[in-house]
Amino acid sequence: MKSVLFFAFCCLFQLQGFSQCEDSLRKELRFSTKQLYAPGLLVLAGLLANGHSQESVKNEIAEDRNRNIPRFKTNLDDYLQFSPFAIAYGLDAIGIKSKTDLLNRSVILLKGEILAIGTATLLKKMTHELRPDGSAYTSFPSGHTTQAFAAATFLSEEYKDRYKWMPYASYTVASSVGILRVANNRHYISDVLVGAGIGFLSMKVAYWTHQYKWGKRNRMAVLY
Repeated sequence: MKSVLFFAFCCLFQLQGFSQCEDSLRKELRFSTKQLYAPGLLVLAGLLANGHSQESVKNEIAEDRNRNIPRFKTNLDDYLQFSPFAIAYGLDAIGIKSKTDLLNRSVILLKGEILAIGTATLLKKMTHELRPDGSAYTSFPSGHTTQAFAAATFLSEEYKDRYKWMPYASYTVASSVGILRVANNRHYISDVLVGAGIGFLSMKVAYWTHQYKWGKRNRMAVLY
Protein backbone atom coordinates (compact mmCIF):
# COMPACT_ATOMS: atom_id res chain seq x y z
CA MET A 1 0.00 0.00 0.00
CA LYS A 2 2.78 2.40 0.85
CA SER A 3 4.48 1.63 -2.44
CA VAL A 4 1.25 2.65 -4.16
CA LEU A 5 1.37 5.95 -2.26
CA PHE A 6 4.89 6.49 -3.50
CA PHE A 7 3.73 6.04 -7.08
CA ALA A 8 0.78 8.36 -6.44
CA PHE A 9 2.98 11.18 -5.21
CA CYS A 10 5.31 10.82 -8.19
CA CYS A 11 2.37 10.91 -10.57
CA LEU A 12 0.89 13.88 -8.76
CA PHE A 13 4.11 15.75 -9.37
CA GLN A 14 3.71 15.21 -13.10
CA LEU A 15 0.42 17.10 -13.07
CA GLN A 16 2.30 20.36 -12.60
CA GLY A 17 3.51 20.17 -16.18
CA PHE A 18 0.20 19.34 -17.80
CA SER A 19 -1.27 22.85 -17.90
CA GLN A 20 -0.64 24.33 -21.29
CA CYS A 21 -0.86 27.75 -22.89
CA GLU A 22 -4.05 28.63 -24.73
CA ASP A 23 -2.43 30.17 -27.79
CA SER A 24 0.77 29.99 -29.79
CA LEU A 25 1.99 33.50 -28.91
CA ARG A 26 4.25 32.77 -26.01
CA LYS A 27 5.67 35.01 -23.29
CA GLU A 28 8.00 34.63 -20.36
CA LEU A 29 7.37 32.14 -17.59
CA ARG A 30 6.02 34.11 -14.61
CA PHE A 31 5.57 33.13 -11.00
CA SER A 32 2.12 32.00 -9.85
CA THR A 33 1.11 30.58 -6.50
CA LYS A 34 -0.36 27.43 -8.03
CA GLN A 35 3.11 26.42 -9.21
CA LEU A 36 4.09 25.98 -5.56
CA TYR A 37 1.41 23.39 -4.83
CA ALA A 38 3.13 20.33 -6.31
CA PRO A 39 6.65 20.88 -4.89
CA GLY A 40 5.18 21.96 -1.55
CA LEU A 41 3.09 18.81 -1.32
CA LEU A 42 6.05 16.62 -2.24
CA VAL A 43 8.33 18.18 0.33
CA LEU A 44 5.61 17.93 2.99
CA ALA A 45 4.97 14.28 2.14
CA GLY A 46 8.69 13.57 2.34
CA LEU A 47 9.00 15.21 5.74
CA LEU A 48 5.97 13.31 7.06
CA ALA A 49 7.46 10.03 5.82
CA ASN A 50 10.85 10.77 7.36
CA GLY A 51 10.37 9.15 10.77
CA HIS A 52 13.00 7.10 12.58
CA SER A 53 10.74 4.48 14.13
CA GLN A 54 10.39 1.04 12.60
CA GLU A 55 6.76 1.85 11.80
CA SER A 56 7.59 5.00 9.85
CA VAL A 57 6.62 5.08 6.19
CA LYS A 58 10.20 5.25 4.95
CA ASN A 59 11.35 2.28 7.03
CA GLU A 60 8.36 0.13 6.13
CA ILE A 61 8.95 0.73 2.42
CA ALA A 62 12.65 -0.06 2.90
CA GLU A 63 11.66 -3.30 4.63
CA ASP A 64 9.31 -4.18 1.75
CA ARG A 65 12.15 -3.57 -0.68
CA ASN A 66 14.59 -5.76 1.26
CA ARG A 67 12.04 -8.54 1.54
CA ASN A 68 10.87 -8.55 -2.09
CA ILE A 69 13.87 -7.45 -4.18
CA PRO A 70 16.92 -7.74 -1.87
CA ARG A 71 19.42 -8.23 -4.71
CA PHE A 72 18.07 -5.60 -7.10
CA LYS A 73 20.83 -3.41 -8.54
CA THR A 74 21.03 -1.16 -11.59
CA ASN A 75 23.03 1.85 -12.73
CA LEU A 76 20.27 3.09 -15.01
CA ASP A 77 19.35 5.89 -12.61
CA ASP A 78 22.87 7.32 -12.94
CA TYR A 79 22.19 8.02 -16.62
CA LEU A 80 18.46 8.75 -16.59
CA GLN A 81 18.91 11.73 -14.27
CA PHE A 82 20.69 13.65 -17.06
CA SER A 83 18.70 12.38 -20.04
CA PRO A 84 16.25 15.35 -20.21
CA PHE A 85 19.23 17.69 -20.76
CA ALA A 86 20.51 15.53 -23.60
CA ILE A 87 17.05 15.46 -25.17
CA ALA A 88 16.56 19.23 -24.86
CA TYR A 89 19.85 20.12 -26.52
CA GLY A 90 19.63 17.21 -28.91
CA LEU A 91 16.27 18.36 -30.28
CA ASP A 92 17.62 21.84 -30.72
CA ALA A 93 20.70 20.52 -32.49
CA ILE A 94 18.62 18.74 -35.13
CA GLY A 95 16.55 21.83 -35.81
CA ILE A 96 13.59 21.39 -33.44
CA LYS A 97 13.86 24.72 -31.68
CA SER A 98 13.09 25.22 -28.00
CA LYS A 99 11.26 28.26 -26.64
CA THR A 100 14.43 30.00 -25.41
CA ASP A 101 17.55 30.89 -27.38
CA LEU A 102 20.72 28.92 -26.68
CA LEU A 103 22.53 31.48 -24.53
CA ASN A 104 19.60 32.41 -22.30
CA ARG A 105 18.57 28.77 -22.02
CA SER A 106 22.04 27.78 -20.89
CA VAL A 107 22.16 30.55 -18.28
CA ILE A 108 18.77 29.45 -16.93
CA LEU A 109 20.00 25.86 -16.78
CA LEU A 110 23.18 26.87 -14.94
CA LYS A 111 21.22 28.89 -12.35
CA GLY A 112 18.74 26.08 -11.80
CA GLU A 113 21.50 23.51 -11.42
CA ILE A 114 23.44 25.60 -8.92
CA LEU A 115 20.32 26.16 -6.83
CA ALA A 116 19.14 22.54 -6.98
CA ILE A 117 22.44 20.78 -6.32
CA GLY A 118 23.58 23.43 -3.86
CA THR A 119 20.40 23.06 -1.81
CA ALA A 120 20.56 19.27 -1.86
CA THR A 121 24.24 19.23 -0.88
CA LEU A 122 23.68 21.66 1.98
CA LEU A 123 20.79 19.60 3.33
CA LYS A 124 22.84 16.41 3.11
CA LYS A 125 25.54 17.97 5.27
CA MET A 126 23.04 19.43 7.73
CA THR A 127 20.92 16.31 8.21
CA HIS A 128 23.74 13.71 8.11
CA GLU A 129 21.23 10.89 7.46
CA LEU A 130 22.53 7.34 6.97
CA ARG A 131 21.60 5.72 3.66
CA PRO A 132 19.40 2.61 3.90
CA ASP A 133 22.28 0.45 2.66
CA GLY A 134 24.53 1.90 5.39
CA SER A 135 27.12 3.16 2.91
CA ALA A 136 27.28 6.85 3.84
CA TYR A 137 25.61 9.65 5.82
CA THR A 138 24.38 11.46 2.71
CA SER A 139 20.87 10.08 2.34
CA PHE A 140 18.59 13.13 2.74
CA PRO A 141 17.60 14.37 0.20
CA SER A 142 18.24 12.31 -2.92
CA GLY A 143 20.69 14.12 -5.18
CA HIS A 144 19.83 11.93 -8.16
CA THR A 145 16.13 12.73 -7.82
CA THR A 146 16.84 16.43 -7.32
CA GLN A 147 18.89 16.40 -10.50
CA ALA A 148 16.30 14.39 -12.41
CA PHE A 149 13.39 16.69 -11.57
CA ALA A 150 15.40 19.82 -12.28
CA ALA A 151 16.28 18.38 -15.69
CA ALA A 152 12.71 17.28 -16.34
CA THR A 153 11.40 20.74 -15.53
CA PHE A 154 13.92 22.30 -17.90
CA LEU A 155 12.92 19.98 -20.75
CA SER A 156 9.22 20.44 -20.04
CA GLU A 157 9.43 24.23 -20.02
CA GLU A 158 11.40 24.36 -23.26
CA TYR A 159 9.18 22.01 -25.28
CA LYS A 160 5.75 21.69 -23.64
CA ASP A 161 4.15 24.17 -26.05
CA ARG A 162 5.50 22.44 -29.14
CA TYR A 163 4.80 18.95 -27.82
CA LYS A 164 1.91 18.62 -25.39
CA TRP A 165 3.13 15.20 -24.27
CA MET A 166 6.59 16.42 -23.25
CA PRO A 167 5.70 17.06 -19.56
CA TYR A 168 4.32 13.52 -19.31
CA ALA A 169 7.51 12.05 -20.77
CA SER A 170 9.98 14.22 -18.85
CA TYR A 171 8.39 13.75 -15.42
CA THR A 172 7.89 10.03 -16.02
CA VAL A 173 11.65 9.73 -16.53
CA ALA A 174 12.32 11.79 -13.40
CA SER A 175 9.87 9.68 -11.36
CA SER A 176 11.60 6.54 -12.62
CA VAL A 177 14.90 7.85 -11.24
CA GLY A 178 13.32 8.31 -7.81
CA ILE A 179 11.79 4.84 -7.86
CA LEU A 180 15.11 3.28 -8.87
CA ARG A 181 16.92 5.07 -6.03
CA VAL A 182 14.58 3.37 -3.57
CA ALA A 183 14.79 0.03 -5.41
CA ASN A 184 18.61 0.25 -5.34
CA ASN A 185 18.42 0.71 -1.56
CA ARG A 186 20.32 3.98 -1.87
CA HIS A 187 17.53 6.22 -0.59
CA TYR A 188 14.36 6.22 1.46
CA ILE A 189 11.09 7.41 0.01
CA SER A 190 11.38 10.58 2.10
CA ASP A 191 14.71 11.42 0.43
CA VAL A 192 13.19 10.98 -3.00
CA LEU A 193 10.05 13.04 -2.39
CA VAL A 194 11.95 16.00 -0.94
CA GLY A 195 14.56 15.80 -3.69
CA ALA A 196 11.82 15.90 -6.33
CA GLY A 197 10.32 19.02 -4.80
CA ILE A 198 13.71 20.75 -4.58
CA GLY A 199 14.65 19.94 -8.17
CA PHE A 200 11.35 21.12 -9.62
CA LEU A 201 11.22 24.33 -7.61
CA SER A 202 14.88 25.21 -8.24
CA MET A 203 14.49 25.15 -12.02
CA LYS A 204 11.22 27.08 -11.81
CA VAL A 205 12.96 29.77 -9.75
CA ALA A 206 15.66 29.99 -12.43
CA TYR A 207 12.97 30.74 -15.03
CA TRP A 208 11.01 33.12 -12.80
CA THR A 209 14.06 35.25 -12.05
CA HIS A 210 15.67 35.28 -15.49
CA GLN A 211 15.87 38.68 -17.18
CA TYR A 212 16.74 37.50 -20.72
CA LYS A 213 19.62 39.95 -21.03
CA TRP A 214 22.08 37.45 -22.46
CA GLY A 215 22.50 37.77 -26.20
CA LYS A 216 19.52 38.26 -28.48
CA ARG A 217 16.27 37.68 -26.69
CA ASN A 218 13.95 35.06 -28.07
CA ARG A 219 10.56 36.73 -28.38
CA MET A 220 8.73 33.43 -28.28
CA ALA A 221 8.95 32.58 -24.61
CA VAL A 222 6.29 30.87 -22.59
CA LEU A 223 3.59 32.24 -20.29
CA TYR A 224 2.67 29.48 -17.85
